[in-house]
Amino acid sequence: MTEIKVLDSYNDNHGNVIICPTIGQRPVLVNFRGSNNRLIISPNAKIQHLNIQFDCDNGLVQIGSHSGVSPLKLYARVGQDSSVRLGDNVSTTDKLTITAVEGADVVIGDDVMVATDVEIRTDDAHPIFDVITGQRVNLSQPISIGNHVWLAKRAIIFGGVSIGDGSVVGFGSLVTKDIPNNCIAAGVPARVVRKNIAWERPHLSGEKPFYKPDASTVKKSPYWNSTRVLPV
Repeated sequence: MTEIKVLDSYNDNHGNVIICPTIGQRPVLVNFRGSNNRLIISPNAKIQHLNIQFDCDNGLVQIGSHSGVSPLKLYARVGQDSSVRLGDNVSTTDKLTITAVEGADVVIGDDVMVATDVEIRTDDAHPIFDVITGQRVNLSQPISIGNHVWLAKRAIIFGGVSIGDGSVVGFGSLVTKDIPNNCIAAGVPARVVRKNIAWERPHLSGEKPFYKPDASTVKKSPYWNSTRVLPV
């Protein structure tokens, strides 16, 4: 195993590669246990904490740029033939945990806002089998999160899920099914509780005006759309 604590461009005889600007003495830990793994970081990325575990072979973590949003705090565990791709301006309040294994991918779009204690998991970490057939009952599955999605505190996103652009996942929600665009989904398991919504980043007490009763008080993003019905 190769352990890297100072993030800089890197390559080794096993085909493991880091492509990034020199970030230096930030809280960084990158472990390569296999071969042909890649960590690619945009030159304009802002990273406050990074812990990446490449457990197997052919893994990929790709991190986009940041402009005017909170820096990224990320723990990612990547298994065989799996990838984690983060778009531009993915911000985190605290450490975001992502796991991707067994060929399953996690794709996160642009301008995604992630609160504290959020987990995104393609897998359950350990296999469960049917005792009669011997078949796996908890196969790892990919996850797709669209642009301008807000994941509230303690939200958990499980494998096989797609979340549409402009949506909000509520506090403590457990997402096990697809969520359409421009809606609020909440609960355990999460369900759509309101459609045809749009949200924006300005904090209610941190940015003027300190009362925001209607849309005239914020600058609108491109993600103001009506909720589309998902195919059955």
